[in-house]
Amino acid sequence: MASLLYVCVRPEVGAADAEHASFRRALGVDVVDRLDLLHEPLSPAHLERYRGIVIGGSPFNVSDRVKSPTQQRVEADLETIAHAAAAATVAAFFTCFSIGVLTRMQGGEVVTSMPEPASATVIRTTAEGDADPVFGPSGPALTVFTAHKESAAAVPPGAVLLATNDACPVQAYRVGSHLYAAQFHPEPTPRDFADRMTFYRTTGYFDPERFDAVQREVLAASVTEGAALLRRFAETFA
Repeated sequence: MASLLYVCVRPEVGAADAEHASFRRALGVDVVDRLDLLHEPLSPAHLERYRGIVIGGSPFNVSDRVKSPTQQRVEADLETIAHAAAAATVAAFFTCFSIGVLTRMQGGEVVTSMPEPASATVIRTTAEGDADPVFGPSGPALTVFTAHKESAAAVPPGAVLLATNDACPVQAYRVGSHLYAAQFHPEPTPRDFADRMTFYRTTGYFDPERFDAVQREVLAASVTEGAALLRRFAETFA
């Protein structure tokens, strides 16, 4: 039985399938079970059955003024996972959209003033990040893929900042010992990320007229440490 669960919050089936494969490869394990939260709600059994949970990205935004009932339920289910991980009953790694859910849950502010386009960017580990078992070995600087419209205004109460950069100061943080959150996407290779762009060509993550140029820049990037973070997460907790 798999000890890791990938939680999908992407409506686009092709992008979700590819993201699942990316997480499985990055985590370095053969079997990573999948829960599509848009179609199946979280149950207590999911929290009891797995030692580690990874949450993928989504075009949803916590700051959306109008939310469908599905998005509201997804956010509530993600908060349930976060509460369990904060209590160290399961380990969880939140990415992209879901860091906003956790930031709000922790009493922090989610803002739209520090977006990052689809690109490879350099982030820096903090002193706490250098001492962290997941982030420390990748410091002091690592290149990762970003693409987001909102972010945490500051590290939320009760969290420890692990990584930062000038464009988006809250790139990753930890709550307690078992709950990690990253604004960036740790799982894709350059090829994965370039392919994912095709699903979001007109959704505001980059200038659609520069699609080919941005894709070339992505493919030319050297990005390996995101996967290393996930492998250490799996080795540490699962």
